Parts: sequence; structure tokens; C-alpha cells
Amino acid sequence: MKFFRIVVLAVLLPTLASFTAHKFYVSITKIEFAEEEQTLQIISKIFIDDIEDVLQERYDKTLVLGSETETAKEINFLNKYVLQKFDIQVNGVPMKYEILGHEYENDIIKVYIEIQQVSELNSIIVENKMLMEMFEEQQNIIHVKKGKKRKSLVLDKDNPKGTLNFG
Repeated sequence: MKFFRIVVLAVLLPTLASFTAHKFYVSITKIEFAEEEQTLQIISKIFIDDIEDVLQERYDKTLVLGSETETAKEINFLNKYVLQKFDIQVNGVPMKYEILGHEYENDIIKVYIEIQQVSELNSIIVENKMLMEMFEEQQNIIHVKKGKKRKSLVLDKDNPKGTLNFG
């Protein structure tokens, strides 16, 4: 019996070791309605290597995010990409937003976005196509908070847009 276990392990271990870990392609965006400030405060968290791959493919092969040598050029490409791939409608009205900045935390980039003059949040339509042109399995998870209510969406290449109702 002991010999049988050794033979099984000897056969299975190399087979199992030959499989590489599947990488997850996911981003998480948190949207919070700040009623007193009449704003939507948004934080989008994206893996640095994934967004870097997309930006290198689209704009500049030498682009490196999060480095000591990051310049206005890299930041402009990042902001341009976000503006092209992320869209929000509140109560059926398309919204303009401002990218406030970004910061790095381990292997994640956090992009800070704000939408002003939002007096009421009854419904929100979020379209997030970030990274979907490069990664077929990309999922963009959206969490929206209004007061004590929290709702979520999972967006993917087939469904890059979703609606949440708070009415």
C-alpha cells in the first residue's frame, strides 16, 4: 500500500506541477454617494501590470507605471485611457467626472475620480470597459454605496454596462 502511494505521488506531482496558476483579470471600483457634498466619490483599483500592458500596447511600449521615473506622459496616458473606457450616468443623465489622481499600493494602482453636483441618486448606469480589449476574462466589479444601501455589478466583455436602482 505504501509503495502504491509513492507511485501515485511520483506520477501526479510532475503532472500537477506542469499546470501554471491561472491569473485573475479583475478590477474593483467603489462608488460612494456623498449626499452632503453632493458628489460621487470613486476609487478604481486595477493591477498595475495589467493596466501597464494595455497602456504599452495602446500608447508607448516603454511606459512604466509606479516607477521613480514616472512622468506627466505616463499620467496623461493613464487618464486618457480611463476617460475613454469608463462612463457613468446618474438618473439617466450622462455625467462628466474629474480624475483627481492616483496612488500605488503594492501591485495595485488606485485611481481617484469625482463627480460633482449629484444632488440625488435614484439610479446609476456604469460602463467600465477597462482592460477588456486585452484580457478576454477581464471582470470589472462595481460596488455602489448610498447611505446604508450597497449594491454591486460584475461587468465583463459581453456585458460591460450595468444599471443599479436605488429609487
